[in-house]
Amino acid sequence: MRELRLKRVRLLRSSAAASALAGIALTALLGAALATFATEFLHSYGYGLFVGLPFCLGLLSALVYAHRDERSASSSVQVGMLSAALASLSLLLIGAEGLICIVMALPISLPLAALGGLAAYAIQRSRGARQRATAPALFSVAFLLPSLMGLEARLEPQPAVKPVTTSIVVNAPPEVVWRHVISFPELPPREGVFRAGIAYPIGATIDGRGVGAIRRCRFSTGDFVEPITVWDEPRLLRFSVTAQPPPMKELSPWGNVHAPHLDGFLRSREGQFRLVRLPGGRTRLQGATWYENRMWPAAYWRAWSDRLIHSIHLRVLRHVAALSEGDREQARQ
Repeated sequence: MRELRLKRVRLLRSSAAASALAGIALTALLGAALATFATEFLHSYGYGLFVGLPFCLGLLSALVYAHRDERSASSSVQVGMLSAALASLSLLLIGAEGLICIVMALPISLPLAALGGLAAYAIQRSRGARQRATAPALFSVAFLLPSLMGLEARLEPQPAVKPVTTSIVVNAPPEVVWRHVISFPELPPREGVFRAGIAYPIGATIDGRGVGAIRRCRFSTGDFVEPITVWDEPRLLRFSVTAQPPPMKELSPWGNVHAPHLDGFLRSREGQFRLVRLPGGRTRLQGATWYENRMWPAAYWRAWSDRLIHSIHLRVLRHVAALSEGDREQARQ
């Protein structure tokens, strides 16, 4: 009798594992296909991709997992999250996306997949509802969700242009700081945040003086072309952005992966340096960038892009400060 009970336990565990594997594998493949459809064909990085898809993957995988037997809430959540994680990994393995974008998306996709798993758990509490819900869930993911993605791509709103502002205090007067704002030599080695592939500034040059001069800020991925629109020496330098390089170089086992979000989804529109004279021959140096982000939900993706632009500002401002304070020390000697 004891051996018989052990065999039944092993069989049940094997059945649960097989059901979990089936749910995860099915939805992961479907999820990778739909993510590729949204990004490569629709060129859309919106709510359908980052909200609807992970929730539906969690829901469908957990429903497949519980199709025959009732499962626990925790195991349903785990299956849902694993399906979303495997779908993301599949995009990396087929070369559709790079590691950076996938890692940045996980904090929103995994909780939504877990929520989908919980929804499946609530449904599967009733045996009849559990079996009736799998087919509609599969239909929603395979047919309804792509239709909503297509509609979202057609009706995509114009993203807001918002600023990111960063300030530091430089131990040098504005007249000295100004010289290193308009152009500066090569920056020191990149900081840790930029070693993951995020584009970072290397140096800046300027052709001409005054309004109409062309400033070029050289990044690791190419040049920003910045025609000067305000030249108020030594107080304010403002410029528009007429050309810009990709915002990152994706990390991938396949080498150079150029995902659609690298073209125009994060676009700088305008920038400026403001210099404010402070007591004691010091300067408050403020850098600002006005940009738009065409990835949704806007609040989530702006939290990432604001932080990265702030890091870029700090790299430039600290370099300008070091050059300016070095000039001041030399003048004193």
